[in-house]
Amino acid sequence: MKAVGYKKSLPVEDADALIDFETAKPEPKGARYQGRREGDSRPTRSITRCASGPLPPEGETKILGYDAAGVVDAVGPDVSLFKPGDEVFYAGSILRQGTNSEFHLVDERIAGRKPKSLSFAQAAALPLTSITAWELLFDRLGAVPGKSVDPRTLLITGGAGGVGSILIQLARRLTGLTVVATATRPESQKWCLDLGAHAVIDHGKSMKEQIEKLKLPPVALVASLTYTDQHYKAIADFMAPQGKFGLIDDPPEFTVSAFKGKAISVHWESMFTRSSFQTPDMIAQHNLLNDVADLIDKGVLRTTLDQTFGTINAANLKRAHALLESGKSRGKIVLEGW
Repeated sequence: MKAVGYKKSLPVEDADALIDFETAKPEPKGARYQGRREGDSRPTRSITRCASGPLPPEGETKILGYDAAGVVDAVGPDVSLFKPGDEVFYAGSILRQGTNSEFHLVDERIAGRKPKSLSFAQAAALPLTSITAWELLFDRLGAVPGKSVDPRTLLITGGAGGVGSILIQLARRLTGLTVVATATRPESQKWCLDLGAHAVIDHGKSMKEQIEKLKLPPVALVASLTYTDQHYKAIADFMAPQGKFGLIDDPPEFTVSAFKGKAISVHWESMFTRSSFQTPDMIAQHNLLNDVADLIDKGVLRTTLDQTFGTINAANLKRAHALLESGKSRGKIVLEGW
């Protein structure tokens, strides 16, 4: 089968940063695993990471990519949630090869029903960010689902990114929180407002001053999605006492004691934790994705797809990675077809 991968961690502009190659088609021999093929052999992938990363073993090519939407091709002996021909979407596992290939295996417990109202490209933009945003909002920050008034503000830094784009929607549509996102460019600020943010502030300026001018409920919940090391001390200064600070990135510098005086709790979110450690509640991600699909089909949520970059090959993937690394992307980028 066709695939795209890398052998060495190289700058995205390097000719060998990503390469096209052929590899064996994986077979679903594991009890809970199922093989996938894309609808009409037109694979769809959402780009979720750049080309840099740990080196694959000597002589092997690492396949990147997480998100995918497609059709079940075959299933393992104990699979009960899906059958061949079912349309699904999922984000995969970091313990397996990625989704930038024609076929791949995924545990049924981390796959969900593809939203009926979306194309494969639109659906492929959603799994990883939806799981991350949902777990961060409800499991880590403890937001209360339901539209009853919640006298707190949720601040989302980097609101125009992939996770921020779905998190804004979840918080606005499913909770009573006041939702404030951060974005610097006018087009990104408009994107956040269109998704449902009550207000948008510029994280390149004093966030405390902008928050105070808005006269909002206290900022008790924070979802720090990017550049946490640059913003967390300033955020700790204006957060409400006994609040909750959640983050998903890997800040090179982070001192948790900045939150001690206000007894603010710090929460890490990683959507790969359940699949990596085979936790007893691993099937929660299957249920979560089905809930997202239902909300999409009911018109409560919408896809966060912003751009499509053509067919899946090394050249187009490098273009997508370059845009992500520039920090100027919005929502999700999707590639479709081979």
